[in-house]
Parts: sequence; structure tokens; C-alpha cells
Amino acid sequence: MMDKSKLKAIVFSTTFLFLAAQMPSCAETDLDAPEGGHDRAIIKQGERLDLRRCIETALARQPGVTVAANNVYSSMNKVFQAQSSYYPQVEATGGYSRTDTASSTATLSRAYDQYKGSVGLKQNLYDFGKTAEAIKAREINLGSSRFDLENAKNQTAFNVKKAYYNALQAGKNKIVAEEAVKQFEQHLVQAKGFYEVGVKPKYDVTSAEVALSEAKVNLIKVKNSLKIARLNLNNAMGAPDAPDFEIVDDEEATLRALKEYSVTLEGALAKAFANRPDLKSAVEKKRSAERGVELARKGYYPYLSGAAAYNWSGESFPLDNGWSAGASITIPIFSGFLTKYQVAESKADLGAARANAELLRQSVSFEVQQSYFNLKEAEERIPAAELSVKKAAENLDLANARYSTGVGNPVETTDASVAYSNAKLAYGQALSDYNIAQAFLVLAVGGR
Repeated sequence: MMDKSKLKAIVFSTTFLFLAAQMPSCAETDLDAPEGGHDRAIIKQGERLDLRRCIETALARQPGVTVAANNVYSSMNKVFQAQSSYYPQVEATGGYSRTDTASSTATLSRAYDQYKGSVGLKQNLYDFGKTAEAIKAREINLGSSRFDLENAKNQTAFNVKKAYYNALQAGKNKIVAEEAVKQFEQHLVQAKGFYEVGVKPKYDVTSAEVALSEAKVNLIKVKNSLKIARLNLNNAMGAPDAPDFEIVDDEEATLRALKEYSVTLEGALAKAFANRPDLKSAVEKKRSAERGVELARKGYYPYLSGAAAYNWSGESFPLDNGWSAGASITIPIFSGFLTKYQVAESKADLGAARANAELLRQSVSFEVQQSYFNLKEAEERIPAAELSVKKAAENLDLANARYSTGVGNPVETTDASVAYSNAKLAYGQALSDYNIAQAFLVLAVGGR
């Protein structure tokens, strides 16, 4: 008779050899769950931040990026969960019970203890590809979540760019508003001087005071807009409590990009359809849904499993022991139409995934065209706005010269000052709009 230890070794060896033959080639990782980078990319008091530094800070600190990274980690572990069906399931159980048999004859009454223990192994031998299909579906979902992470990073970078350029523009607006206040203060001084010597009427002084008051009110509004713009930038970087810092204003870089950046609508559309991570994610979700239909259909198939166990039992130690081993096949006959409805559900999910992919494709086309036309419009506005600033500056110089010689009037100087301020604001806004439109086009074609 074969020794029990040898028999157990044969059972375990056979099981693991079969496991090795089925095991897919994959390397398990020790990747830890991602955490928010709140301890990284610390902003220091008074630090000068350029756009690249702001984006790096956002990618390290934005909770949205951390959420997407954790979704990747979750999807990765779902793949490992599906792969676990290839491994044997080993369980150990133990139990104790005490039995007291009752009898009308006291001499026949008996109480005894019962001890039980077992170590069992179960192994999926063959399931007609159900496990393989589940693994493949989850691997596709893993790819989709990685594209979602890339899209989250791209969107975060765009949000920072938009907030950055808006903050720059708000800072320029503040400078223009402060210059306007100084300009109207000078007008008031001139008007008072002319009035005191009897050259100009009291109306000129009153008009200058009204213009100065309006300029100061506008400056208050602009300062508040700047605070809100900086707050938006902090939030876009994931650093709402960041200390005061400076942002670099490189107007020459914008003008240089204006000359160097070249793109056609057809090229932008082709690039977007090839590179957009959210579009790639939608395609992966559609592929996963297709796998889901096949996986649901596997519910109609039988599966073969094996089991082995070593048992101990008895009323006292040492316990009696023995072993068992065998295989079984399970054939689904009727499950209350469960598989039928699972297949129907999977087909509906597939239809939704296809529709979502097509909807996103249409949205991508619209976003690319919109951002392209906005870019071209802002590009054409810049030289016109620049020329307006030069002409408005010349007109203001003429108005100030006329008034200083006693020929002009306060309405003329006020109108010239307002026109000059508006021209500078329009030029700065054109540059800001160009930068934002370019950033949106980069996002629309799948770049960062």
C-alpha cells in the first residue's frame, strides 16, 4: 500500500503542475496605492512661478489626478483578482462539539467530545475559457483607466494654463487701472491750476474729479478680480492655501509662439482622433463591453474542478486521519434565466459603450474646430489691437498737449485717456485669448 505522505505529495505536485501550465505570463507588481502629492511641489512665500512650474505643482497635488491614479491601481488589482481563479484555493477548518446522549436508563447515558479538522484544496481544472475571458476584459479596463489618467493630467494642465493666463491678464488690468488713476490725478492737478489762475472754468475741475472717482472705483473692481483670478490659479494647482507668489509674464514668448505655431484644421482633427486619451479610453471601454458579452455567454458552459483534502476526527487525541481526492464537473441546467439576462445586460452595456464612443468622437470634432477658430480669431486680433494701442497713445499725447497749452478741454482728455486704457486692455486680452485658445487646441488634440 502506498505511503500516505507520498500520496499527498503526488496530489499537490499534480495540482501545481497543472496550475503552471494554465498560468498566464504576467509579473505581479508591488505597486502601492497612489496618494496625493500634498507634501511635494511646495510653493514658497514670494517664489516666482512660471507656467511649467505651476503645471508640475498641479500634477503632483491635484486630487483629480490622484483619483485617476487610484482608479488605475484598482483596475490593476481587479486583473490580479481575475487571475486568482488559476490558483488553487486552500482552506483549513477545525471544530469541536460535545454530545450528551439522554436515556431513561442512567447507565446508558453517555457524554463525549468530538474533534474535527481538515486541510482542503480546490482547483479549477477547466472552465471553457471563462477565467481567460474575465482576465482579458479586466486588462482592457486597466488600459482604459490608464487613458483616463492621461486625460485627467491633460485636463489639469489645461485648467492651470487657463487660470494662469487669466491671472496674468488680471494683473495687467490692474496696472492699466493704476495708470488711469495717475493720469486722471494729473488731469485734476492741471484743471485746478488753470482754474486758480482763471484760465479754465470750475467745470473742468469738477469733470476731472468725476473722472478720477470713476477710475478709482474701477481700480477697486480690478483689484478684486485679480484676487479671484489668483484664487482660481491656486485651486487649479491643488494648492488653495498657497502663500503669496509671483507669476512670470513673458509676453515675448507669446509673440514668438504666435509666429512659430502653425497648424491646419485637417491636421488638428487627424491628430485628435489619433491621440485623444479619452477617445482611446472610450474605445477600450467598448472592447471591454464586447468581452463582457462573451463572458456572460460562458455561463451556459460547464466547468471542471478538482479537490483534495486531509481530515482528522475523533473523540480523543491522537485523532483518526484520512484523505480524499477527486474531480467533479458542474453542468448548468436551469438558473432561473440568470445567464440569459446577464447576456442581455452585457449587450445593452455594449450598445451604450458604442454610442458613448461615437458621442465622444463628435464632441472631439466640435472641440477641435471651436478651438481652432478661436485661435485664428485671437491671432488676427493681436496686430489690430497692438496698432490701436499706438494710435490711442498718440491721441492721448495730443490731447494732453492741447490741454496743457489751454487749447483743449477736459472731455477731450478724458475720452483720450479712456480710449488708451481700453486699447491696452484689448491688446492684453487678445494675447490672453490667444494663449488660452492655443492651450485649448493642445488639449483638444490630446496634448498637454
